[in-house]
Amino acid sequence: MDIPRIFTITESAHRIHNPFTPEKFATLGEALRLKSGARILDLGSGSGEMLCTWARDYGVVGTGIDMSQLFTEQAKQRARELGVDDQVKFIHDDAAGYVADEKVDVAACVGATWIAGGVAGTIELLARSLRAGGIILIGEPYWRQLPPTEDVAKGCLANAISDFLMLPELLASFDHVGCDVVEMVLADQDGWDRYEAAKWLTMRLWLEANPDDEFAKEVRAKLTTEPGRYAAFTREFLGWGVFALMPR
Repeated sequence: MDIPRIFTITESAHRIHNPFTPEKFATLGEALRLKSGARILDLGSGSGEMLCTWARDYGVVGTGIDMSQLFTEQAKQRARELGVDDQVKFIHDDAAGYVADEKVDVAACVGATWIAGGVAGTIELLARSLRAGGIILIGEPYWRQLPPTEDVAKGCLANAISDFLMLPELLASFDHVGCDVVEMVLADQDGWDRYEAAKWLTMRLWLEANPDDEFAKEVRAKLTTEPGRYAAFTREFLGWGVFALMPR
């Protein structure tokens, strides 16, 4: 069980596998008014930066689930580096359908709502682990401006324009599934640049270290096209944010 190899290569040097920066995660933690001992479940936890830094800064405890073996090992290492490995644990597993044994204060899926078929399904899944009065965190893209054609949407690596909503419609969709939006922190263009552009150096260094790998041709093609694709499409059209919800 693992994620596609291209992500393991392109994001192997990332601590955060979305357009957030450490500062944005700090802002989000402060906005949520996290208290020491708060219990967090993070489905699709990646390399564990959110859980590890919140454990260090706010004294939270929690569990992260991710199907990438590499990212899970990186998360465990990060917990050791920050001295919080007694507060957080990371499990290499498929987060789809995962429900915590003990109810949590915050149930999060920050950028992997595909695990339950989209936003509504992921909210329903997270709610099964949430204590009464707890908070759900959803990380999700949205259109900053509506793509004029389906080809532009595909240039943003969406399958279709209908994959994402404009921000007002995304916020309204949370109301439609019985949740109040109680906070949000949005990525900015610098965060997008750090997420996307950092992949290019990683790919180039990987190519130099692995010239005879059977995957090198695919990585070379991606490195050649990604800067232009990102600048023309994702950077102009796609937003991303984390939305804090409380079920009614």
